[in-house]
Amino acid sequence: MNIPSSALSRRRLLASTGLLSFARALSAQNATETAPQVAHAGPVIRIGNIGCGGRGTFVSEIIRENPGFKIVAAADYFEDRVAKFGEAHGIAADLLFTGLDGYKKMLEHVDAIAIHSPPYFHVQQAVDAVAAGKHVLIAKPVAIDVAGCEVIRQLAKDAAAKGICVVADVQCRGDQYFQEGINRIHEGAIGDLMFGECHYEADLIPLRDQADAVPEGRLKNWIRHRDLAGDIITEQNIHALDIVSWAFGRPKRVSGICGRGGRPDDVGDVSDHYALLFEFEKGAITFASRQYTAWGSPFLCDNRFVGNKAMFTSKFGGRVMIRGNKEAYWPGGESKNLYRSGSVNNVEAFRASIDTKNPAGNTTIEGAVETALLTLFGEHAAKAGHTVTWEGFIRDAMTVRPDLSGLKA
Repeated sequence: MNIPSSALSRRRLLASTGLLSFARALSAQNATETAPQVAHAGPVIRIGNIGCGGRGTFVSEIIRENPGFKIVAAADYFEDRVAKFGEAHGIAADLLFTGLDGYKKMLEHVDAIAIHSPPYFHVQQAVDAVAAGKHVLIAKPVAIDVAGCEVIRQLAKDAAAKGICVVADVQCRGDQYFQEGINRIHEGAIGDLMFGECHYEADLIPLRDQADAVPEGRLKNWIRHRDLAGDIITEQNIHALDIVSWAFGRPKRVSGICGRGGRPDDVGDVSDHYALLFEFEKGAITFASRQYTAWGSPFLCDNRFVGNKAMFTSKFGGRVMIRGNKEAYWPGGESKNLYRSGSVNNVEAFRASIDTKNPAGNTTIEGAVETALLTLFGEHAAKAGHTVTWEGFIRDAMTVRPDLSGLKA
């Protein structure tokens, strides 16, 4: 039986991420978008969660549904949050930890951790976990400065050499349609990039604490502060820009603007809009984002790449496809519940890599690092106010050092 090369490439891609069986299951269940049942006969992995806010709570529900995991511990700076999380997951009180360093005590009681803390803390928490021999599932962004990105990149390689699994939970990378669509771009389906568009538009995330000026209020509103979250391009717009980075790698130059002008309050220092031009060796992609309520405008997380042979289009939680002639056309498909289904697949890939004792080089981290760097490149150029090259960006990049004084260890 002759299998097309594109199918073989897709099989290799899915197999390398531990998702081949899940691609089959998701394909069969695409109409209902129901997460597939996971068969598990191996030992149950004891996992602890760091960060019991919205994202940590959401992904922990997915982890709990996977029979290969048991959530046995949790850590969060705030006692009320970790107590609520512990009650929801039936965690013993002596396995709930608070403070900035509470997660270090948790490491003694688990086989793996899931990191959902404010992004500034991701790097040190991952480093400490791997040093303790624990497997790591890490949320996006993996880091918010160049130095942190390079630490995570090397950490994943060192961990793999020791049989320790480090997996990035980036939803689109866990989706079969995005996987195949990007693979087709790499195989030349759209030809040379001519131009493209990338959009991320969303409403403002409301304040979590009105007392933002005090240390703990600032920590509750971490998403408003660049030194805790990264700017919006890194913390939130990364979902859209991940597709650009995945498809085309590093741009040569970036230029554009960012600013604050649409928010109803002045809390924090992150931007609320970006307009950028990413220039590649061949072709260029424009990027636009907003993070404020825009008179009923819908959420957008879309990409459109026009080549000299065909055009790729994607929507986060919508259709991914390639428009072109008979040779290039690919109808793709829809993953309407991508925010959830992508993480379901990533959690299962994490479990499978631990069970088989095969980190496979921890390759998901490389893409997560490169995308984080792309967002930081865009931020750097926008705030510099002039065109910046990749070399200039790396040369002038600053290390983030937030003031954590007044917070309890």
